[in-house]
Amino acid sequence: MPGREREITFEKPESRGKFVAGGVLVLMLVVVIAVAIAVPLALQRRDATSDRARRLMEEVPLVDGHNDWPWQLAKNFGNRLSQVNLGNDLRSAYTNSHTDIPRLRQGMVGAQFWAAYTPCNSQYKDTVRWALQQIDVIERIAAKYPDTFQFVTTAQGIQDAFDAGKIGCMVGVEGGHMIDSNLAALRMLYKLGTRYMTITHSCNTPWADNWQETLNPTPEHNGLTDFGKLVIQEMNRLGMLVDLSHVSFKTMHDTLDVTRAPVIFSHSSAYAICNHTRNVPDDVLRRLRDTGGVVMVNFYNDYINCGPNKTENTTIAQVADHCDYIRDVAGEDHVGLGADYDGVTRVPQGLEDVSTYPALIEELLNRGWTDDQIKKFLGLNLINVFKRAEEVSASMTMDPFDDLIPTTAIQNETCRTFL
Repeated sequence: MPGREREITFEKPESRGKFVAGGVLVLMLVVVIAVAIAVPLALQRRDATSDRARRLMEEVPLVDGHNDWPWQLAKNFGNRLSQVNLGNDLRSAYTNSHTDIPRLRQGMVGAQFWAAYTPCNSQYKDTVRWALQQIDVIERIAAKYPDTFQFVTTAQGIQDAFDAGKIGCMVGVEGGHMIDSNLAALRMLYKLGTRYMTITHSCNTPWADNWQETLNPTPEHNGLTDFGKLVIQEMNRLGMLVDLSHVSFKTMHDTLDVTRAPVIFSHSSAYAICNHTRNVPDDVLRRLRDTGGVVMVNFYNDYINCGPNKTENTTIAQVADHCDYIRDVAGEDHVGLGADYDGVTRVPQGLEDVSTYPALIEELLNRGWTDDQIKKFLGLNLINVFKRAEEVSASMTMDPFDDLIPTTAIQNETCRTFL
């Protein structure tokens, strides 16, 4: 008996097309709804992070370890403050302008170490005069704009200026060449307000090796000389912070062996991430856990990004990588900010000038930094190091060191101010 043949039906093409079209419409509707929900949520999260960053910056002073604005004023205006209004936007006043009062306020800067600096390696023997001239212009900036600035010489002074709604102005002398190998000059710079000195700049002093000697198989001094160790001790006695940015790795270790007070790196980053010898190696970072001190992260592209195309491709995320690394290796009590604005020509995307500090704080918050860690990073770590240096100074009840550097050490000195 023959079997019943199975009926075969075919869906009409127009029916299948309607079904597919309907599915696409539903999918598009789902996507639109998802975007409509996700975008506002993302904007809310971003706004919440921005608000959180600004709230923390309102609670704790942002203390930056190094800004070369005074050098720009010397180079472009001869330090004649009558020739420039610092309350104006200065981006059109000179090339690579990073700093002016409106942008400092926008960036919520609480206190700034201004560098008293001139480049070295020259025949001109006027280092102390130039140090005095640069300290003078820093003090005059504070005096001319008293609604904005307050000259500060103590850790407590940073907080006092911040509480008054002003930016604390502090002096850091950038380079031991600026004391002309003379402890009396060092003491006088302290009396004029200097609260840190960078032990070298980019040349050796007669008593310390600079960063370029790290890779030299036969460095000139192999770190600190005996006189260099006296310089460190006299800085401890005075209460002047010892700044190890610009020195060789051996000079870093020699200083940590000698100093009684915590040190700072006013504008350096992590060598393990960018292997430039201006940065701080891991063995030094680990020593800071025991000796104290703070590494204040530099924003210069060449110290942040050692890969290709550093001019165009250096980002705020890479700066945050250095912050993360120093926090993880040295500890959260040993990392801070030292952008080096107005002293460099290349800075990362998103950190174009002093107005952009909040963006970095937002980036760190997005990476999971806690409020307490952010406050330490902003300024509390530097303030604590400053306080400890003051305590060490108060404990050193002794006469000033009055040793003279051996004449033979300075006969062929070339580390001098260059203009």
